Amino acid sequence: MLSPEIHDKVRQIEIKTSRLVTEVMANQFRSAFKGHGMEFEEVREYQPGDEVRFIDWNVTARMNHPFVKKFVEERELTVMVVVDVSASGRFGSQAQSKRELAAELACVLALAANRSQDKVGLVLFTDTVEVFVPPRKGRRHVLRVVRDILHHPPRRKGTRLEAALEFLTRISTRKAVVLLLSDFLDPLPLKPLRQAHRRHDVVAVQITDPHEHALPSLGRVLLEDAETGAVAEIHTGRAGPREVFARERAEAQADLSVQLRNLGIDTFCVQTGQDYVRSLSRFFEARARRRMRRG
Repeated sequence: MLSPEIHDKVRQIEIKTSRLVTEVMANQFRSAFKGHGMEFEEVREYQPGDEVRFIDWNVTARMNHPFVKKFVEERELTVMVVVDVSASGRFGSQAQSKRELAAELACVLALAANRSQDKVGLVLFTDTVEVFVPPRKGRRHVLRVVRDILHHPPRRKGTRLEAALEFLTRISTRKAVVLLLSDFLDPLPLKPLRQAHRRHDVVAVQITDPHEHALPSLGRVLLEDAETGAVAEIHTGRAGPREVFARERAEAQADLSVQLRNLGIDTFCVQTGQDYVRSLSRFFEARARRRMRRG
């Protein structure tokens, strides 16, 4: 049974995101992700202009003249929403925590996929996989995804992204769109990410908070790592420490962007306290244009 608080949150997110997921956004989602794979349909006789690489040599040998394989764009996607629910997600200097923002954004993405008649699955992870919801269709299923993100009490505090990636490799035999929601504060596991992106279409959705990039001037404060419990004191009333913190965070963010770009993984960043709808729409449009250029 859901607590009244969680039930109200799920209902609020459902109402808000249902308004956001218009036909326009659903079409943008389809344009951004459809056609990431091809399905074999039939073989037919070779015609001048057909690509030689599609010749079916077994059928050609049996029939004594060339036949080619015909493929069609996949009609249905499998969308896996993979959410980091480690302890760092509880942080939020604005009206909502990073985990609450992740749930809201996951709902928008899941509803957009659902309106495109695609299946949606869920993986929640910390330093291990804690929840797996197999991909299915339907509005009730999407709301279950949101409920699990909000309601699941994580058993562990740490983050181990490779655990989620290794799990996906085991359970997903067909190519899927993997929407990976995390703050990406820990170093990227480059090899598992590369392997996952070879099999699937991985998109990194970074969830951040403004105070993770720039500290406010509050005097002496204790900063605690939510995952390790390590505590550090910093004098935020002085410009020097704030500048050092901001520079280190900017360098870490730049390194993250370079690593994801080198892996060929598309990235979208959202921040608590900011309206993400227009940015999400621009991301869909830019991705669709890139895919069209690649043919």
